[in-house]
Amino acid sequence: MEAVAIATSLPISTKQSVEICSFIRGKTTEKSRKLLEQVMEQKIAIPYRRFNKGVGHKKGKIASGRYPLKATSAILKLIGTAEANAEVKGMSAPFQISEVIASQSSRNWHYGRQRRRKTKRTHIKMILKSLEKKAKEKPKTEAKKVETKKTETKEVTKK
Repeated sequence: MEAVAIATSLPISTKQSVEICSFIRGKTTEKSRKLLEQVMEQKIAIPYRRFNKGVGHKKGKIASGRYPLKATSAILKLIGTAEANAEVKGMSAPFQISEVIASQSSRNWHYGRQRRRKTKRTHIKMILKSLEKKAKEKPKTEAKKVETKKTETKEVTKK
């Protein structure tokens, strides 16, 4: 069973959203929420692997990274929405983020006197799956004794 949450036309950077999504993909919602809260406190950085031109190195095991606060707060809200959708569907916690996709939205013109500039817009789609630990029962196999018949080999001589 899956729970889906979609946020459309968010005023955040698409490139930052792609990096955050690749950072939390495959993790549980609890773990990703804790990591993103540490990013909001600027204790750990989001590793930039794809859009990393001119991005400086940070402490830890990552090479280049940043602290994208605005995009992180939007994705934290989306995680909460996805968890609420999963609970309404009757899924049991813990949840795993199986898919999270950030894509570029339409770009509107800025309002007012500032011409030649367009707004940043991003769509984000998140799919959660329940992590139920299924107890695998081993089938009881009885040792069967199989009697094998010995085959006699006959020698055939050619004349």
